[in-house]
Amino acid sequence: MIFDNHNRPITYLRLAVTDRCNLRCFYCMPEEGIRYLPKHQLLTYEEMLRLVEVLARLGVSKVRITGGEPFVRNGLMGFLERMAAVPGLHEWHITTNGVLTAPHIPDLVRLGVGSVNLSLDTLDRERFRQITRRDELPAVQQALDSLLAHNVPVKLNAVVMEGKNTEDIQPLAELTRDHPVEVRFIEEMPFNGEGNHYPVLTWTHDRILSELQRIYPGLQKRPDGPFSTAYTYQIPGYQGRIGIIAAFTRTFCGTCNRIRLTAQGTLKTCLYDNGVLDVRALLRSGATDADLSAAFLKAFAHRPKNGFEAEQQRSPVRESMSTIGG
Repeated sequence: MIFDNHNRPITYLRLAVTDRCNLRCFYCMPEEGIRYLPKHQLLTYEEMLRLVEVLARLGVSKVRITGGEPFVRNGLMGFLERMAAVPGLHEWHITTNGVLTAPHIPDLVRLGVGSVNLSLDTLDRERFRQITRRDELPAVQQALDSLLAHNVPVKLNAVVMEGKNTEDIQPLAELTRDHPVEVRFIEEMPFNGEGNHYPVLTWTHDRILSELQRIYPGLQKRPDGPFSTAYTYQIPGYQGRIGIIAAFTRTFCGTCNRIRLTAQGTLKTCLYDNGVLDVRALLRSGATDADLSAAFLKAFAHRPKNGFEAEQQRSPVRESMSTIGG
């Protein structure tokens, strides 16, 4: 196991396989989209596999595949098959918007996917179209139904946005009545490719909790995992659970065990940093596995204490979450 300079273990890699997406979510990118990287500037699957192997030898035991939208990249399932067999990798997961996911679910199960995080900000078709700028809710619902039918653990990620979907908090929470899902309400972040939408964040984790407690006075706190980003709750008598993620308020930094590799091969040791290592350049300049390990360890030894420190050390945030890696 490896530790950073604040004695936090690093065991979890979020690996973006593409910066492309088939939706245009309000909180993620401008309506016209972003300028996608040419293919030669993205890590190849072979490069990604090598990096997973190096990090697994250092102690990373969990990988989450992100994007962009992972399923828009050709050849993804073949890569997942090889990645799932990496020695030392104990679990792997995937985050998807669900639009292209349904046909691949039997293979995800065969390869041992640990869970699927499904982005779903509303159950209302028109609000879904307004938020994502695409009319794809039926495809996402099909993916959710199939995941549940295959007994895949599912977390539904809903970004709570003033004037966009606050009326969806209760309908989404109600999904936990009859299904063993975890519905996670997330504070909006500034990674939309054009800067903040808001001068002040109004729907903080505290306000989201207050709204849930108003609707469900008996809401019960449940234990959180040792590295959990979510505060977990349950409505008495319901099968599933509810999570609240303070993604902008950043109250969970003290236990963060996550690092990110963007699709272009930039290492981020914090969601809010500007990128701390050009791994693609190392790979393509002939670095050995020992060279890569040494570079990773050096980066981990200079990790910011929290997201606020990381943000202070960089230029203003203007990236799209699609380029950061979910």
